[in-house]
Amino acid sequence: MIWKEDQKLTWDNFQSPVNRKSNPDVVAYTHCGWEYTVVKSTNPKSPVKIDIQTIFNIDKSWKDVKRIDDYVLNHEQKHFDIAEVFSRKLRKEVAEKIKTSGDYDKNFKGIYNRIMNEYRSFQISYDKETNHGNNKEKQAEYNALISQELENFKSYKTS
Repeated sequence: MIWKEDQKLTWDNFQSPVNRKSNPDVVAYTHCGWEYTVVKSTNPKSPVKIDIQTIFNIDKSWKDVKRIDDYVLNHEQKHFDIAEVFSRKLRKEVAEKIKTSGDYDKNFKGIYNRIMNEYRSFQISYDKETNHGNNKEKQAEYNALISQELENFKSYKTS
């Protein structure tokens, strides 16, 4: 499933039958991130085209059906939204720094790896600080922060 501003996750999107976490605090797991495609040339001066899409993996995301509710679904939606924030950050850097196939060869991997590391750290902090959404005050703070970040990078959304 591709991230869209007007399309929110539903519990039907969580189709993995396997609960892969041993942590009893975890009620659901959102498997998301981004994919990219590149069209480039062997000529280093040729323009390069890079498309980056935020994705949610339906078949790798799961839920504990006995404990799900709208509040938990919102927490999981924010994981997906965080992926979109970092996709936008990646799109921004790509737009600013990678114009040619040569730029791509020299710079893409470093930019990608740095943003991926920032993304992973943010996701870990989000779960830790909100206690997987159980800390309602921290969850509200993150909800506002994530909305603000989506707004800050809105010129780098795809849809």
